[in-house]
Amino acid sequence: MFEITDLQKIGVGLVGFGTAFLFLGILLLFDKGLLAIGNILFICGLACVIGLERTFRFFFQKHKARGTVAFFGGITVVLLGWPLIGMLVETYGFFLLFRGFFPAAINFMRRVPVLGSILNMPGIRSLVPMAEDEAI
Repeated sequence: MFEITDLQKIGVGLVGFGTAFLFLGILLLFDKGLLAIGNILFICGLACVIGLERTFRFFFQKHKARGTVAFFGGITVVLLGWPLIGMLVETYGFFLLFRGFFPAAINFMRRVPVLGSILNMPGIRSLVPMAEDEAI
């Protein structure tokens, strides 16, 4: 197994609190204060978990430029006081940045007992395709 440093443990906590603040901000009709705090905590936690250098390498790759601009532009719009527009732009950037990770996450969810049976239903299975390595 690998060792988790104290800084990474703090980062996991920051990401968790950031996600909770984002969820509460959306739940409370796009409260800009909660959304701003959630965004800041999430980014700081990500930097603590994977390190500053790897964070910069992830966000500033040439093929991820559009997603990075949309993600950080959405955070900026939220901080400027337009939470609904900012969250829409930020969500678009999030999907552009992490679209390569979604097939692996869906295949993991297919192995979870309740979610797997739902994702493998005939109508949903055609909407959520399998990854190339697990195609039958």
